[in-house]
Amino acid sequence: MNARVVHQAASLCLSYPDDAVLGSAAMIDDALREAAPRAAASFAPLLHWWATTPPAEVQAVYVDTFDMSRRHALYLSYWTDGDTRRRGAVLADLKRRYREAGLALEGTGELPDFLPLVLEFARHSPQEGAALLQEYRPSLELIRLALGERGSPYAGVVAAVCDTLPGRSPADRQQAMAMAAAGPPRESVGLDPHDPRLLPLEPVGRR
Repeated sequence: MNARVVHQAASLCLSYPDDAVLGSAAMIDDALREAAPRAAASFAPLLHWWATTPPAEVQAVYVDTFDMSRRHALYLSYWTDGDTRRRGAVLADLKRRYREAGLALEGTGELPDFLPLVLEFARHSPQEGAALLQEYRPSLELIRLALGERGSPYAGVVAAVCDTLPGRSPADRQQAMAMAAAGPPRESVGLDPHDPRLLPLEPVGRR
């Protein structure tokens, strides 16, 4: 699987679906079919939904899914650090890592742990980006599981990102939390899966 193509495609698909993003659907499908056929199947439900749904409805569902629900938030450090002092240091470290890799964040209007930005970093700097995604593998898996429970077409996109990383994906939330506990020491290790520190506390507004 061509991880860079998957990461770039996922970065677009998980961004707010404005006209430019929705207009890239055919390009995304063509690139995936050529470079990552297995991933193309995971993206297919979302791309089909885009093609058969009015843009205003797609946008409304995106906001409802990712901005209004804490259980699908795309801000990776929310899942590990919640509203703790540590999160500020984590975000500052991410900015440093992006800056050192030559990735500019000015004008994005997003925090550096926003998954589409992390995926753009992975496309820009494959080795460092893959390591960062692996660091936040539990966050990715928890988002994947939550989207799957919702029946969201975005679930396959996150699943495709997880498939670019080493090791098997956990089958359920309990296994995902065990994955978090087995990783580097973090403030969230050992927390109950429903502890509010594992979830974003405030929805982030969108256009």
